[in-house]
Amino acid sequence: MPGTFEGARVLVTGGSSGIGAGLAEAFAAAGATVGIAARRRDRLEAVLERCRAHAPASRLWVADLADPGAVDRLAADALAELGGVDILVNNAGIPKRRHVTRLDPATVETVMAINYLSPVRLTLALLPHMLERGSGRVVNVSSVAAPLSSPGESAYAASKAALAVFSESMAVDLWDSGIKVTVVYPGVVDTELFTLPDNDPFTGGVEAISVDEAVAVIVEGVAAGALSVYVPGFFAEFASGKAQDVPGFLAGAAEFVRQRAAAGSGSEPPA
Repeated sequence: MPGTFEGARVLVTGGSSGIGAGLAEAFAAAGATVGIAARRRDRLEAVLERCRAHAPASRLWVADLADPGAVDRLAADALAELGGVDILVNNAGIPKRRHVTRLDPATVETVMAINYLSPVRLTLALLPHMLERGSGRVVNVSSVAAPLSSPGESAYAASKAALAVFSESMAVDLWDSGIKVTVVYPGVVDTELFTLPDNDPFTGGVEAISVDEAVAVIVEGVAAGALSVYVPGFFAEFASGKAQDVPGFLAGAAEFVRQRAAAGSGSEPPA
């Protein structure tokens, strides 16, 4: 989509790898000046080099978004160095796949801080500047784990559900302001999110799609002004089906987990 986002200033968190890196490159290729933020400088620098091939004024910031102070500094730096933010992409997040019997409060709080409180804080820091201009878009990357209540991911799913509902309420509050909201619900995308240490093995039984496939769908949705984008799209039907029969959906999910465990491809809860 060359030129689709010509002149836009886009800030992408979690921009050092996976979907975040792919989105940063795609926005740059479509004409935007891109700012990327994450913890790993070496990976950020590699992504920035690819972005600058299209948008030379793109830049990076090394930031640990688990730190509220770092979130505030990122917002201030992005406004000062990009001259404003037209599109904010809250993509940074952590999985922490844990059966609920193996969860502890500290893990839940960490997941909620990074996946929900951090993007909300960054959004609220940049929102006044969007309101002053009367335009902007906030793209919040949730997960299909949120509407589908994925087993073994209760802390993660809850944090992503919180982000999705915050986004929808924000969309209503800002309906006539010129600021729009897009919520992205990725399914299984071929990123390191599913192979990180200190997580239960992923046994969802769904074939992963490539980052390029996911990014193409997301960028198309943002360009079209979509409120929600499911990647792949068939997950929207799953979410709709669950909403019509929550008990039946959860019973089916529990049976799926039992079958996977019996087949030796899933992990049972501790005795």
